[in-house]
Amino acid sequence: SAVGRGPEVPFSSEAYKVTAASRGKELRLTLAPLGPGPSQALVFRFGMSGSFRLCAASSLPRHAHLRFFTRESPPRALCFVDPRRFGTWRLGEAWQPDRGPCVLLEYPAFRENVLKNLEDKAFDRPICEALLNQKYFNGIGNYLRAEILYRAKIPPFEKARTVLEALKQQQQDSSLTLSKKLKLKRDNPDLLELCHTVPMEVVAADKNLFDPFDSDNYAAFKNWLQCYLVPGMSSLRDRSNRTIWFQGEPGPMAPKGQTSRKKHARLKADPEAPTPTVTTRAGGAKKPPKPAVKEEEEKAVPDGSKRGRAHGRKKAAAAPTLSEPDAPVRAKRNRTSARRGRGEGGGP
Repeated sequence: SAVGRGPEVPFSSEAYKVTAASRGKELRLTLAPLGPGPSQALVFRFGMSGSFRLCAASSLPRHAHLRFFTRESPPRALCFVDPRRFGTWRLGEAWQPDRGPCVLLEYPAFRENVLKNLEDKAFDRPICEALLNQKYFNGIGNYLRAEILYRAKIPPFEKARTVLEALKQQQQDSSLTLSKKLKLKRDNPDLLELCHTVPMEVVAADKNLFDPFDSDNYAAFKNWLQCYLVPGMSSLRDRSNRTIWFQGEPGPMAPKGQTSRKKHARLKADPEAPTPTVTTRAGGAKKPPKPAVKEEEEKAVPDGSKRGRAHGRKKAAAAPTLSEPDAPVRAKRNRTSARRGRGEGGGP
């Protein structure tokens, strides 16, 4: 598309087939001509909102940045759709070299890669941050790390090496018989096993589980979640400014100066209930809070914006004490409200 950020695809064929293979957070498409000619491979990363959709060619979805058209009548199009344009594709068939084995399809290699590299400084960090390191946990993202740590009953800000060295010692314990090891594995899956089985639950579920445009399927996804965005769970920001959801104590490496926030329980009781409009003293209506899912890719508000909010509140509070006629006071309030509407005074 005209606004797509990916490179042009130098491929032309009267008829070809598309095949796909995945590895962690990457997907490789191979375009193979049905007649003579070379194939072309593309490797995709999906960002937060990328997906593929097959639809009628006459009604392409918005943000369809790459399209593969069928020759049937009426034709259809396989589209790479990405509203936020965080997703990318690159030419060639090579996976990114700094990504480890896939947690889904290469589980034994994934497990070995983690346990044999515990001296890496990546494991000096809290376990919730280490789980997003694609060099070792290729395929684990923000919602999966919350679900995995919740099921493993591990505080998110426990040191990663402390958690994983315990698994290594348990694996080397010669006092356990094979049958006891198998029973322990079945009844109490460890963190690395959950890194495989939890995403497998998602893959094995209905193929439209994550379709945000289908309210029924999106509701099924929300019901599957046990921790991430679930009312009553606590949340903190990690050092990368991403929100981690958890239950209980955060752990010894929790960031200082933050207070744990809890998602309001009313959202679960009535998720479709409208957010009430709050009127400020300056006469403007506050914007409703942004959804928690969207907040994952946003950065903290700069200090300058906070000063702007305080300045706006000070002006609004001082207005009633001025000895001016009513009309100028109202005008001043409207100007303050307008600034807030433009984002100068801050959000909710």
